[in-house]
Amino acid sequence: MIRLDTPAALDAALRALPAPDASARAAAAARQAELTKPRGSLGRLEEIALFMAGWQGRAIPKLERGRVAIFAGNHGVAARGVSAFPPEVTAQMVANFAAGGAAINALAAAAGLELTVTALELDRPTDDIAETAAMSEAECGEALMAGVAAVEPGLDLLVPGEMGIANSTVAAALCAAALGGDAADWVGPGSGVSGAAATAKIDAVARALTRHRARANTPFEALRRLGGRELAAMAGAVIAARHARVPVLLDGFIATAPLAPLAVAAPTITDHCLPGHRSAEPGHARLLAGLGLAPLLALDLRLGEASGGAVAAAVVRAALTAHERMATFADAGVSAG
Repeated sequence: MIRLDTPAALDAALRALPAPDASARAAAAARQAELTKPRGSLGRLEEIALFMAGWQGRAIPKLERGRVAIFAGNHGVAARGVSAFPPEVTAQMVANFAAGGAAINALAAAAGLELTVTALELDRPTDDIAETAAMSEAECGEALMAGVAAVEPGLDLLVPGEMGIANSTVAAALCAAALGGDAADWVGPGSGVSGAAATAKIDAVARALTRHRARANTPFEALRRLGGRELAAMAGAVIAARHARVPVLLDGFIATAPLAPLAVAAPTITDHCLPGHRSAEPGHARLLAGLGLAPLLALDLRLGEASGGAVAAAVVRAALTAHERMATFADAGVSAG
């Protein structure tokens, strides 16, 4: 198992990111050229198939075992009134996941994906980022390793997701520290706040940036100071997936935010990631642009829970099914022109 529980271990993992299998991708491209369609006529579906082939290391990639991995955490900054819901809702939604009653339960099932949920010390919120670092070094390391543990051998696709009241606040702070801009550039309605709550949210992020921005200059320190347990866990899961050559399908603003500080240090960290959708959260479009990612879908979703990623998994499955099951010109006796 890869270790990410210290700053040095995280930095070493980011310096040793593996590349895709060029020969498998080339073989997939050769197959694409022989399928019974005009070249390029399936657009991004063709590119998805090649992407998956390169990371899975096989010319005909599969989606037999895809996993939605939800991480849940609570945040001290919630006490500032930055969310439309109280912190107790995090644990209540984890129970809802366990009972099978949440949107992600339905959407993961529809996409043929398994679902795991990891609750990260919900009775012990992180500290308020507007006042101090969210986590100690040990706490951040434990959260990163919780993400690593979610990446098991045999996965064909990983879809990280989150649950945590006030986590759009810490996501905005992470993005601003990594990619530039001020609090107002990154703060959005999140759970649906407006008025005084929106003002409190912007103020909390502005205070956090003033306090931490200069020292949040490495991936570990950014996650430790400005993130949360579930955001650090998603970062750990993405890095572990890269080292295991498991392709990652990204969800919305909060699930993508942990990539921002990673990408500053290691710009190729996104090479094994497909952006599933562009959410309705205003900062998400800016974040995707900053990471150079073009989303597969834009459905005005803003739920989180990996919901948009699960919906996009159906597009990935369609791309792989077409790549595998279409006849070649030779098989079908069709002239290639």
